Amino acid sequence: MTSIPYPRWVFALGAVALLAPTTVAGPATADDDRRSAAVVRTDQGAVRGGVAADHLSFQGIPYARPPLGPLRWAPPQPGPIWTGVRDATRPGAACAQLKGLPMDAPSESEDCLYLNVTTPRSAARTPRPVMVWLHGGDFRFGSGDGYGGQRLAVGGDVIVVTLNYRLGALGFLAHPALAGADGITGNFGLQDQQAALRWVRRNAAAFGGDPGNVTVFGQSAGATSVCAQLAAPAAAGLFHRAIMQSNSCANPVQTRADAVGAAEEFARRVGCTAPAAVAACLRAADPARLVETAGYPGAGMDLGPVVDGRTLPVDPAYALTTGRLHPVPVLTGMNRHESRLVVWGMERSGLNCPKPPKPDQEPESCPLTDEQYRDQVRAMFGDRAEEVLAHYPRDAAQPASATLGAVLTDHDYAEPFYSAAMAFARRVPTFAYEFADEDAPFFTEGPEPTFPVGAYHCAELPYLFTVDYAETLTPTQRRLSDTMVRTWTDFARTGRAGWPRLGGGSSYVRVLAGDGGSGTNDFAAAHKYGFWRSFDR
Repeated sequence: MTSIPYPRWVFALGAVALLAPTTVAGPATADDDRRSAAVVRTDQGAVRGGVAADHLSFQGIPYARPPLGPLRWAPPQPGPIWTGVRDATRPGAACAQLKGLPMDAPSESEDCLYLNVTTPRSAARTPRPVMVWLHGGDFRFGSGDGYGGQRLAVGGDVIVVTLNYRLGALGFLAHPALAGADGITGNFGLQDQQAALRWVRRNAAAFGGDPGNVTVFGQSAGATSVCAQLAAPAAAGLFHRAIMQSNSCANPVQTRADAVGAAEEFARRVGCTAPAAVAACLRAADPARLVETAGYPGAGMDLGPVVDGRTLPVDPAYALTTGRLHPVPVLTGMNRHESRLVVWGMERSGLNCPKPPKPDQEPESCPLTDEQYRDQVRAMFGDRAEEVLAHYPRDAAQPASATLGAVLTDHDYAEPFYSAAMAFARRVPTFAYEFADEDAPFFTEGPEPTFPVGAYHCAELPYLFTVDYAETLTPTQRRLSDTMVRTWTDFARTGRAGWPRLGGGSSYVRVLAGDGGSGTNDFAAAHKYGFWRSFDR
């Protein structure tokens, strides 16, 4: 069987200080409630959003100029100014990308720097906390509008902002030929996130939010983005709390040398090889060509945040160990069976079937055999594979796919998460959780997995956001969702999570599962933390 760490498809004027948006009636019709709208005046101009029974939503607000033409591979520029009232009832285009996970959609657009704001419909006595969501997707996929903020906004009485940022090569290509006058290139996606956070600081009050109480939160690559912003000098003061889901600051980002090497290889694949004309060639390339060249994870094109000396002066992992991160309270956690999603992708690829699919065939979904499990471990861990197999022997009571999922979860997620959480706890108030709903709703798109995927990577998202890609929550899961919404928004409001913080001898990791979520476990033992901590040293 071919060993692939990731299958190709498996994979974000001053404001008028109003405490609540003004609601105005639209044209009189039989469906007056549907046509009613909310108007808010931002520092760029007025926007008209939509009104639902319990919340207001403003979509497709441009927080920066479209990064087109000479602004491709340039820092984000201040957004447009308009007169009149701009329609904000539909999302803006997603940034250029291939099709990733079921929540993602392909796009060829570079005009994509938009954000969305969701607020409770009720008036507030005081400004509400603001939560700014950075979506995941391996820095290749995703958009802000796929995550409806009404569950958090209404359930937690907060303002929720979701946003797009440039992805893949268009967001992170660090080619020297594209460098500005300061010699810096790459990290444009991170700069987009900072531009959105500056927009929030200027405009939060107009939506009833508190610009002095902003929480930045993200999942997967979004959590890596939060780590990067914690280490980014330009992000200082733009947020006051941080939530990281299913990724940690313990995993290093690219070095400049590696990023430049990847960028030069990328240019060659695009066909831009003449040294004197590389920049012009890349700038003239069709965005679809750039997206296709970047490809999927595992295709050899590592595009993401880079230590560039300015946006990221140092690696966030190094900044964590040396205390050079912005000192804000942290809520961090992971899902109990993170990597079962990757293993499901392996099954979906069909490469472990007796007859691997031909290029023009839709692959079957075949479970791993015991021998294939051992082959995968040997391919991934080389001459130390037997140590891994000794700690993770095949259990006849579980499918081989689940066992491989445990190996990858503990190595790729549990050890980095727990190490980073304990490092945070030595410096700032830190609260840790493990999402563990064994029956979390799975994607509605694609065939059913051949094994229980449990609390897989992305499984917690339907508990926090309104999404249309997953099965409906059961009544028990709705109670867990209510608990998580209350926890996330209480943390945004107070900097506390409602359970003991890490540090000072405490290793408390809150388990979120079951009827509302409760309890703790010996996280280190359950995920063989000691073994993996020594394994990678």
